[in-house]
Amino acid sequence: MPGLATQIAHYSVVIAIGDVAIRLNTIDADFLEILHHRYSGFVSPAAHAEFEFDVDLLPPPFTDSQVDLSVTQRAGRWVLDRGDFRAEWDPAAGRGSIRQSANPYSIDAVLRIVHTLVLAKQGGFLLHSASAIRNGKAFLFAGVSGAGKTTISRLAPPDATLLTDEISYVRKRDDGYVAFGTPFTGELAKLGENRSAPVRALYLLAQGPENRIEPVNAAEAGRQLLANMLFFAEDQEIVHRAFNAACNFVDRVPVFRLTFVPDARVWEMIG
Repeated sequence: MPGLATQIAHYSVVIAIGDVAIRLNTIDADFLEILHHRYSGFVSPAAHAEFEFDVDLLPPPFTDSQVDLSVTQRAGRWVLDRGDFRAEWDPAAGRGSIRQSANPYSIDAVLRIVHTLVLAKQGGFLLHSASAIRNGKAFLFAGVSGAGKTTISRLAPPDATLLTDEISYVRKRDDGYVAFGTPFTGELAKLGENRSAPVRALYLLAQGPENRIEPVNAAEAGRQLLANMLFFAEDQEIVHRAFNAACNFVDRVPVFRLTFVPDARVWEMIG
């Protein structure tokens, strides 16, 4: 009837990664379906979320490939800006907003950045590494593109549970660390299992003519760990926290260099 306000439907989904639940609100039912599909296995039925974002979808063209990522903090609020999205987040209030086009890649980037900032305060981090659970323990396999993260993931035996082939989620717990599955995929394009386990070891990957494992001293291990951490903010406090996180991790978790040939027998050496 004329004069009556049009009712606008509101939708929401809670995505829980690494035991951190984030609610995303939208008025677009199609975008909600995209989120459910993209984060399948990480969608939580829980009503409570630690953080909440209102997602405002903008019509194309919204992407500007010339705009580099910027992550800055202003008066306690984080501003995340790239060519395909702009987000603002107040951690103290637990709320934020995202303006982006209707694609899962932008929201994926926002979630990665938010999780790195959350983890930094807790002594944890996201790491460019594959990770898997075997015999109740998690193993991390770090390296730059081409080092073998996808290969070691493909070679994993049936009794190993793949947490990710690209970005590992590491949280500090008591005197050790726990690795969680993530939906952040690499070449396998396969979501990790939403499970977790204590970290047993970190392997720095290198491909070579034979399978070989060598211990890495703490100084080199710390440098390699920092080089493979996902790091977006230039905030000095975050930089300091990341450095401390790397030092604490290599003090508590064994680090090895794993040189391997693309053969499943390499997994006989991992444990």
